[in-house]
Amino acid sequence: MIIDGFSHQIPDIDPQETTEWVDSFNSLVDGKGKSRASYILLRLLEAARSSQVGFPATVSTPYINSIPPEQQPWFPGDEEMERQIRRYIRWNAAVMVTRANMKSDGIGGHLATYASSATLYEVGFNHFFKGKSNGGPGDQVFFQGHASPGIYSRAFVEGRLSEAQLDNYRMETGGNGLPSYPHPRCLPDFWEFPTVSMGIGPLTAINQAYFNRYLQNRQLCDTSESTVWAFVGDGEFDEPETTAGLSLAGREKLDNLVMVVNCNLQRLDGPVRGNGKIIQELEATLRGSGWNVIKVIWGSAWDELLARDIDGVLLNKMNSTCDGEFQKLATETGAYIREHFFGPDPRLRRLVEHLSDDELVKLPRGGHDYKKLYAAYKAATEHSGAPTAILAKTVKGWTLGSGIEARNATHQIKKMSRDQLLALRETLDLDLELPDSAFETKLPPYIRPKPGSDVYEYMIQKRRSLGGNSPSRTVKASPLPMPAQACFKEFYQGSGRVSASTTMAFAKLLKNLVRDPSIGNRVVPIIPDEARTFGLESLIKDVKIYASQGQRYTPVDAGLLLSYEEGVDGQILEEGITEAGSMATFQVAGTSYSTFGCPTIPFYMFYSMFGFQRTGDQIWAASDARSRGFLIGGTAGRTTLMGEGLQHNDGHSLLLASTVPSVRAYDPAFAYEMAILVEHGINEMYGVPQKDEIYYITLYNENYQMPAMPEGVDFEEVKAGIINGIYLFRQAPSIENENGNLRATILFSGTAWLAAVEAQKILAERYSVAADLYSVTSYKSLREDALETERYNRLHPLSAPRQSTISSVLDASSGPILAVSDFMKAVPDQVGRFLANRNFTPLGTDGFGRSDTRENLRRYFEIDAPQIVVGILNSLAQEKLVPMTLVQSAIDELGIDASKTDPLRTI
Repeated sequence: MIIDGFSHQIPDIDPQETTEWVDSFNSLVDGKGKSRASYILLRLLEAARSSQVGFPATVSTPYINSIPPEQQPWFPGDEEMERQIRRYIRWNAAVMVTRANMKSDGIGGHLATYASSATLYEVGFNHFFKGKSNGGPGDQVFFQGHASPGIYSRAFVEGRLSEAQLDNYRMETGGNGLPSYPHPRCLPDFWEFPTVSMGIGPLTAINQAYFNRYLQNRQLCDTSESTVWAFVGDGEFDEPETTAGLSLAGREKLDNLVMVVNCNLQRLDGPVRGNGKIIQELEATLRGSGWNVIKVIWGSAWDELLARDIDGVLLNKMNSTCDGEFQKLATETGAYIREHFFGPDPRLRRLVEHLSDDELVKLPRGGHDYKKLYAAYKAATEHSGAPTAILAKTVKGWTLGSGIEARNATHQIKKMSRDQLLALRETLDLDLELPDSAFETKLPPYIRPKPGSDVYEYMIQKRRSLGGNSPSRTVKASPLPMPAQACFKEFYQGSGRVSASTTMAFAKLLKNLVRDPSIGNRVVPIIPDEARTFGLESLIKDVKIYASQGQRYTPVDAGLLLSYEEGVDGQILEEGITEAGSMATFQVAGTSYSTFGCPTIPFYMFYSMFGFQRTGDQIWAASDARSRGFLIGGTAGRTTLMGEGLQHNDGHSLLLASTVPSVRAYDPAFAYEMAILVEHGINEMYGVPQKDEIYYITLYNENYQMPAMPEGVDFEEVKAGIINGIYLFRQAPSIENENGNLRATILFSGTAWLAAVEAQKILAERYSVAADLYSVTSYKSLREDALETERYNRLHPLSAPRQSTISSVLDASSGPILAVSDFMKAVPDQVGRFLANRNFTPLGTDGFGRSDTRENLRRYFEIDAPQIVVGILNSLAQEKLVPMTLVQSAIDELGIDASKTDPLRTI
């Protein structure tokens, strides 16, 4: 028989004893009730766990604190002193947002999130969050983005930020401003981790803890003293990214990770689970993923009530009351609470008959109780073998008064009235610091303790003992030595008669870099499951896949030359089927230079379709975090990955990449271009000047004979052209024509070079048109350079005008320009308007992808050689250099079906 999933078919070695236990339990249920029986079972499970008796984990426990009062540790601080610090911070956080919105109505900001989580943070600041000033790596704290006013306020109280800076909250363009949320790119000496895009903070925090172990196990950096703290809202768990890494943390036993969940029971617009219980739901989810869960639901004032609850009626009421009702109770009077929560059952009413209505209102939630939270944090940091989640119940907008606390509209309230501020003053007991005269000015005042005062010295000493400021971003990393030239030079010679893809060339280059004695151990290959797709089988054998527990099995391919190898010191991060997890790892690897002063060079290789499209928000966050590294878009292009179809064919990642300012996006056609770009990227990001950039490089899986570097030209000139975005690949053949020398220019990128070369030959041999071929490696770089040039010329009318890179390079060519690539027309169109003096035609793969052969797909999307030829001839005809009849003849001769529907319209 099966009961609740447990088998009772195991042989019973003592049936009489078993019967006695079961009879005893049944008597307990009959005599004391189900609530008492549940409590006894819970205590037995706790005893079993303490005695290390194996038993299937329960995923949900009663709606009470996990740590009973008798097990709470001694609190080592001065609670009154810390309460005073908290009052200052609460006040300034509310005033900063209010002042900003008084000066500029609608500037935004958030009052309620920090108000609910102030105690959660202050316990950490005063007792747990380790800084870096003592030379150690410190802790990594992922602050919830909407709570940033409180973090700024603490920095102000500490003397780290000025009043002028607080007055420039959300007003950055004039300098000396504070960004709305944790933005390391905007405030690089303060914030470390961007978190406000919901779900990204928790996922990145999990991967930070995971990567810390990777650094430790590979002996790159001692991270053993670092704890990763992730502050998350309960509503944020509806984002798939929040839960995406939970199982990773559980199976990797990341006991260096503590997730603090602010369970104020509210989303941005209303209850998280009005009809349910989000804390119970999260507990089940987290326990099921292998997490240690500590619930901090009730404040100390409830301990006495629970101790007197001999019938279990209070516990039953707590278990059965839904979150929507708890939110309602947080806004009501003591009389309402007495009637609706304690009133239905006379036993409940007797429990609180000694409490006044005012005392009922003040019964606190656990997330506002300093000692309860300290006990939870201490237990979390001492727990081993699993990550810990602390589920702390709070009230959104706590202390901000009626009209704000626990209201559905709380999240959208951006400022407080004079009367509300006066009420907050009374709540926080700040009458002495804030006399009535302080409110006679237009803007409410900031306050902080004077340097040298007891409160100030207590606060500073607490931070000093923990290693200094938090948050604080410091960059101590020295430049890395550059890899040997031999890593790159072999690609300058081309592939000879052997056909190869740029993907294959990159796999060889990555192997060279991993083997390089100067930086090889700093290279971090990141792959979401398809290493073999990208030709990295041999790399697996060479440096192994990272596995924190080693390889505890014999792989099925152990007898083969290229077997599946895992190891504690493995170098490859084979992430499984998770682009989101892989991108989070890229971010933390790309910021290890600042987090630990230990630069690593991540190469995250993925199906290009599933990079910027699927995880674009994370790429933006990585850019905000000032990450460095390489994003490698494999199987690029809408026609190159033949047979795969619509959801695999990428023709737009370069366009999406163009939206991220710090991303340098390249679309190389040849192995030597790819090698030069990787070498340049390593120099720029890890040598001097150490730029906070991300290189996106597309790779194709189409095999062709890789040409060598162009002959008869200056190597450095070609190299500069590849890096800047354009260079002359092949000059037009010399043609004598009785009508004059017809000339044109063809720009190509990636695999489109094959069609461009064929078109150059057809134009010359059939139509006497000499076309120069230019390889364009980066339209994004060319556009940004042209925009910068345009701006300079606009703002310096009396200076000699400058010329953009694309204009100066193409000055050497003549005739109409046609650009062709395996991406949407909008990619080359980025430079179209800067070539206004030349007839410009883009060809690209607009429309949904299809499954077919490359030849058929290129004919379908109109990027093959015949379309290039017709495009050039049409431009020449528009310039009256050839008759339109020639264009029609070419359409007929080259077999183009002009009646076919435009691929863009084939939906």
